[in-house]
Amino acid sequence: QSLAELEVLCNHLYEGTDLAQRMQAEKVLLELIDSPECLSQCQLLLEQGTTSYAQLLAATCLSKLVSRASPLPIEQRIDIRNYILNYVASQPKLAPFVIQALVQVIAKITKLGWFEALKDQLIFRDIIADVKKFLQGTVDHYIIGVMILSELTQEMNLVDYSRPSAKHRKIATSFRDTSLKDILMLACSLLKELLAKPLTLQEQRQQSLAMQLLKLVLNCLNFDFIGNSADESADDLCTVQIPTNWRTIFLEPETLDLFFDLYHSLPPMLSQLALSCLVQFASTRRSLFSNPERAKYLGNLIKGVKQILENPQGLSDPGNYHEFCRFLARLKTNYQLGELVMVKDYPEVIQLIANFTITSLQHWEFAPNSVHYLLTLWQRMVASVPFVKTAEPHLLDTYAPEITKAYITSRLECVPVVIRDGLDDPLDDAATVFQQLEQLCTVSRCEYEKTCTLLVQLFDQNAQNYQKLLHSSSRNPLEITVQEGRLAWLVYFVGTFVGGRLTYTSTDEHDAMDGELSCRVFQLISLMDAQLPQSSNEKVELAILWFLDQFRKTYVGDQLQHTSKVYTRMSEVLGITDDNHVLETFMTKIVTNLKYRGRCEPVISRTLQFLNDLSVGYPFYCIWHNILLENNKSKHFPFLGIRDNYSLSDLRCRTVFYTALTRLLMVDLGEDEDEFENFMLPLTVSFESVTQIFNSSFEQEEAKRMLIGLARDLRGIAFALNTKTSYTMLFDWMYPTYISVLQRAIELWYREPACTTPILKLMAEFMQNRSQRLNFDVSSPNGILLFREASKMICTYGNQILSLGTLSKDQVYPLKLKGISICYSALKSALCGNYVSFGVFKLYGDNHFDNVLQAFVKMLLSVSHSDLLQYRKLSQSYYPLLECLTQDHMSFITSLEPHILIYILTSISEGLTAVDTIVSSSCCASLDYIVTYLFKHLAKEGKKTGRCRGTSQDGQRLLHFMQQNPEVLQQV
Repeated sequence: QSLAELEVLCNHLYEGTDLAQRMQAEKVLLELIDSPECLSQCQLLLEQGTTSYAQLLAATCLSKLVSRASPLPIEQRIDIRNYILNYVASQPKLAPFVIQALVQVIAKITKLGWFEALKDQLIFRDIIADVKKFLQGTVDHYIIGVMILSELTQEMNLVDYSRPSAKHRKIATSFRDTSLKDILMLACSLLKELLAKPLTLQEQRQQSLAMQLLKLVLNCLNFDFIGNSADESADDLCTVQIPTNWRTIFLEPETLDLFFDLYHSLPPMLSQLALSCLVQFASTRRSLFSNPERAKYLGNLIKGVKQILENPQGLSDPGNYHEFCRFLARLKTNYQLGELVMVKDYPEVIQLIANFTITSLQHWEFAPNSVHYLLTLWQRMVASVPFVKTAEPHLLDTYAPEITKAYITSRLECVPVVIRDGLDDPLDDAATVFQQLEQLCTVSRCEYEKTCTLLVQLFDQNAQNYQKLLHSSSRNPLEITVQEGRLAWLVYFVGTFVGGRLTYTSTDEHDAMDGELSCRVFQLISLMDAQLPQSSNEKVELAILWFLDQFRKTYVGDQLQHTSKVYTRMSEVLGITDDNHVLETFMTKIVTNLKYRGRCEPVISRTLQFLNDLSVGYPFYCIWHNILLENNKSKHFPFLGIRDNYSLSDLRCRTVFYTALTRLLMVDLGEDEDEFENFMLPLTVSFESVTQIFNSSFEQEEAKRMLIGLARDLRGIAFALNTKTSYTMLFDWMYPTYISVLQRAIELWYREPACTTPILKLMAEFMQNRSQRLNFDVSSPNGILLFREASKMICTYGNQILSLGTLSKDQVYPLKLKGISICYSALKSALCGNYVSFGVFKLYGDNHFDNVLQAFVKMLLSVSHSDLLQYRKLSQSYYPLLECLTQDHMSFITSLEPHILIYILTSISEGLTAVDTIVSSSCCASLDYIVTYLFKHLAKEGKKTGRCRGTSQDGQRLLHFMQQNPEVLQQV
């Protein structure tokens, strides 16, 4: 291609907004990489390209070229490396992103050729010598040299899952042992030189150099030294496994001083990198030092913390603030409280940290993600108090209550600001709130009396204000909403502190305080429910459900003595004397929510989850039968209705509801078929209505809604029926009449996943042989009948869904792949359930088993390999199903056409490297079964006896296929 054509390609790739043009450009790019002229075209772009994007395209092509599984000849790679080094040296003013891309090519070549030699010389290892040549030039050359080392360090740390992990580890270990320490020392010495010339730090190029040097140090300290690939999301559990031969660097106080000085000297964008390095220094493994050395090292870290907090101007930058919070959390992660209190400046520093934390909590809108680290520090400090053996005071009994108070008051104060200014409400981010509350829970138990006194005072004050507003003639809606927001926070706090009893040493006095707090929430429940159905506040309701769940875990059930002091105060105020009374209160609240809050999906969903948790754990069922089983009608619980103004997603709650309900039924059911029929009566009526609609005018929308609801209800019921007797009752109720209705629905509405998904999930649940519930009596054909129905449904759905043709990227999963994944899940349950003898089908000429296997193949061939792995639910149903097929049905696998076998074996090959262990372990098992099958047939063929000589046709087919396609197994 000409230069002009290549530059048009660049524009489409990097600047174009037309999706079709960009996809075409990507296709041309792949062709360019595979073409023999790729190198000359890249050279043309680098030397004569008129835009930075032309140079970027060349770098991208080179990067892909040198990363291919089949490497270029070593001489060619050396030429490419030398060419790029000379190119960037001669043009140091290139755009930063171009230099970055070219440097990445050098890093990839160096890593992949680390152990390769030319004329007995490890030719790719002299990278530091190459970089030192750059360090003799201008500041721009300095920057490029440091970028090369930084990119190389990062590349050495990256795991390429398409290559053997053992090879990566070998290269990374060699790089660590031969080069990494020298790189770190070089970077530190260059930073010292830079710091010695502070006047030039304001100059742009010097700042770029400082940034690259700090990134280089950070890459060195972030290196995966021992190959454990630490999970980056578990930030608070990280220990840096510094090699022992680096001790001298860490024992020199000048090393830490350098980075603290850099923090104070550099502008915020760079000083946060200095703090990031200090985070890693603070996380250095303890065993690197002797006890006196560790104490001295910790003293230097604390001295630096004190300096930062005494001059806090830099912490007004969010980046600095966040890294400093991480730094503080790492101190407690890596050092014991007993060691911290022995540090000379501990009393002054803990006071400074406490004041810093209180100020941070009060400014709740500033860097909210950083608060996690501050709470982690205090949580771990307080949790360590019982284990401190030194005589030095830890002072946490002074500061921990202040932290708790600051958190509580700041959250209450944020409510009016959030509502009046329309800001994001912190309560909407439930995951963050619960995480912080869990941390606060531990902190609050230090001097618990102070926390409870504060909370009682605030609760009474806000509850009284709320009652006044409700009875006020003006009834200001804004003020009521603000007060309800505060009450929601207070209920969350009470629930958190009550739940904290399980994780912290508790006393009778603490239980009595929990009783005081709990009384107030139960009184608030009565106050809120008295306003129904006119008004309701979702946030308060969700907070109340959180409290009830925490109270359930802590004070209800066998784990607690019934003499607990929590009930003393509650019996005086509310007449609640024990956990039976509490359960009645729970059930009243659940029924109230289900009756009056049917349109509020979050509240209904959480209420049903709470009901579900109760139905699993407690035998107090007599209360519930009367309340729930009698109310099992849509006129009592609106969310069970199918009115047009309800969205189809609202019906999802029904599954959880019926699971809980069926668990309650199971307590007394035994073999009472009349009781079961009575329980199923509302569903029987609904199914009869659907049948009538199918046979008459056929109001599609109404039938659809009813069927979706019924499928969800039945799935909930089927999930809870875990005994053979109860499951058989359900099967007899369903088969054959009602199952045929579901089959009809799949035929008619296969284009509508809102309808097909619940029905297919119901069938998948039916096929689950949980607790051996499908092991029917020997005289019963039910297992085979059930499989035939599943086979019909899967075949119907599979054939219909394939008639949709090609679907767009955004439609392919909801309209097709999701349904296929559920079909695969159902089929896997049937094949592994051990309740059907599949040989019977062939013996009696029944084609249901063959049909469903053919449907499996047709659906599989309509899915690309990339989609198989890209969509998690699909891969988690396909690969375990394939494992079942290779384990028990190899005759089917061997009967497949060669192109289908290649597809399956390729999918195994690609799945072996998947990060998901369900996928990779199923691939390993499938491969084991296939190779074992091959081996057995090869062994039989090698024997000369007449009985063994005639290998089965299945085995011969597979052997012949492998001989024709040897590369398939070789690639695996």
